[in-house]
Amino acid sequence: MSIIYKCRHCGHIIGELKQQEVDVSALGWDRLTPEDKQEMIQYQENGEIHLQVICENCQESLGAYPQYHELDFFIQ
Repeated sequence: MSIIYKCRHCGHIIGELKQQEVDVSALGWDRLTPEDKQEMIQYQENGEIHLQVICENCQESLGAYPQYHELDFFIQ
């Protein structure tokens, strides 16, 4: 099973973990609200888990341009 961290804004793959078992508390998933889990974690049919997170570049852009928070996508 692979856990793939991908930026929700630019689509860049930030990292990938290859795990046979997932310890949700070690990954911090147990601290997410049910709404956050539904929005961020996507279980694929092939067994992969995709997490929608934010990369450093997009985080810097959001910090520099706070009005981008109003947009669904700010990278064209």
